[in-house]
Amino acid sequence: MTALSRRLLLAATGGLALGASTSFGPARAAPKRGGTLRISVDQAVAKLNPLLTRVNPEYLVAELLYSALTRLKVDMTAEPDLAESWTSSPDLTEWTFVLRKGVVFHDGSPCTAADVVATFTAILDPKTASPARQYIGPVAKVTAKDDSTVVFTLSSPYADLPVMLANTCAKIVPAAIVSAGLARLDREAVGTGPFKLVSFEPERLIVVTRNDAYYDKERPYLNRVEVAVYPDPTAEGSALIAGGTDLMLAVQPTEYARLEKTSGVQALRVPSGQFCNVNMGCDQKPFNDARVRQALALTVDRAAMVELVAEGYGTPGNDTPLNPAYHFYTELPLKKPDIARAKALLAEAGYAGGLTATLIASDRPATRTQLGVALREMAKPAGFTINVQTMPHATYLDQVWKKGPFYVGFYNMQPTADAIFSLLYTSNAAWNETRWNNAAFDKLVGDARAVIDEGKRRELYAEAQRLMNQDVPSIIPVFFDLLAAQRKWVEGYRLHPRGAVFRIDQVSLGDGAPRRG
Repeated sequence: MTALSRRLLLAATGGLALGASTSFGPARAAPKRGGTLRISVDQAVAKLNPLLTRVNPEYLVAELLYSALTRLKVDMTAEPDLAESWTSSPDLTEWTFVLRKGVVFHDGSPCTAADVVATFTAILDPKTASPARQYIGPVAKVTAKDDSTVVFTLSSPYADLPVMLANTCAKIVPAAIVSAGLARLDREAVGTGPFKLVSFEPERLIVVTRNDAYYDKERPYLNRVEVAVYPDPTAEGSALIAGGTDLMLAVQPTEYARLEKTSGVQALRVPSGQFCNVNMGCDQKPFNDARVRQALALTVDRAAMVELVAEGYGTPGNDTPLNPAYHFYTELPLKKPDIARAKALLAEAGYAGGLTATLIASDRPATRTQLGVALREMAKPAGFTINVQTMPHATYLDQVWKKGPFYVGFYNMQPTADAIFSLLYTSNAAWNETRWNNAAFDKLVGDARAVIDEGKRRELYAEAQRLMNQDVPSIIPVFFDLLAAQRKWVEGYRLHPRGAVFRIDQVSLGDGAPRRG
């Protein structure tokens, strides 16, 4: 295990041995019940439908309101959620999940295998456009053996299925809503999660209350959770300092130092595979020429990017989405700036006089623009003239994301190598932003997911990483540590390295917490 991997797991678990318990984080004194937790987020919760969520605040709200078959532990293995157990056929092509009995949706209707089948039928339907469709694995068919038993039939062996069913967009919804039309879930929530929806103002405030019918009778400990949207990060940090909020879901590196020094505030940090990348449309000029992409990658000072963009809270990236936090990471020589070679590659591609391009960056998080500006300056000596354009995040999602030829992306760590590759870089990826569509890469990833032998899987993933590192469908110059902050009266919250798992049902309020609600 690498030093980063050890640091990752120790930080995330508080030093506990992984596998000793299914609990999330270290043991603590008996949690107090009751109270209102106020969480701040930095962008709107535009998607309430749990099958369509895209960003961390949406993942948070979906997790409060819904349950999946499995949940993701800090070591990226699966633990029970709605499924209490599971088994597979010897060849890993059929998986059987046994559901908890007596679980009900927020409207009082029972949650059965029929709801699981309907949910995954919707996920697998291209018309639904759920990111989970490609993400969950080679699922060919989902059937109900009886009311509490679900069978997943796969088109090829897949060892990662229980982990992947913990996907943020694979929450279980009622079959009746699926058949009547999923549009209902755009305005109301009918889940089995630990909390029930009270009000939904996507740009301002989302309020949920304790679900007394939750399958775990001990949790949640809180009576109420309020998710408040703060578009300005400084105002968001000031609200935490003043005690107006209790938990800041994500902290920008520029704010972290201020919060770390504030009395009564606990700054949180964990290494992760979260990254910003510079996506290049490989299906159109000038980025359809690999030499242009390679040239731009050779202008990047990656160590400097860690300081300039992550404020030192991160590690260098090497143009693949895997870092040592991933099980199948392969270490390759870290690219160093080579302006002479970059100029030569540009000239070979027909741009001896230089190349001009507009790079789009969303304003959330602000690190996107910081990366764009840093890249602009680093690339100038090689002949690149990059105009950095920042736009509101909502506009970016509607007009640029998955469409634009040159923009800055931002992604959480995924639980497996297959997950991040299949989310972003295979030809059939849910978010195939680069349109790289490399058949050799697709085959390596496809072969790896169907192989049981770990040594063989490692070889295939290593080759996939080498191919991506060489062909550069996107530039990945920096990985971020996850940063958050909370008032010291918040108990039981632990940063998850995945970056999209929150476990608020485990949180309670200790002495000194303000009385709200």
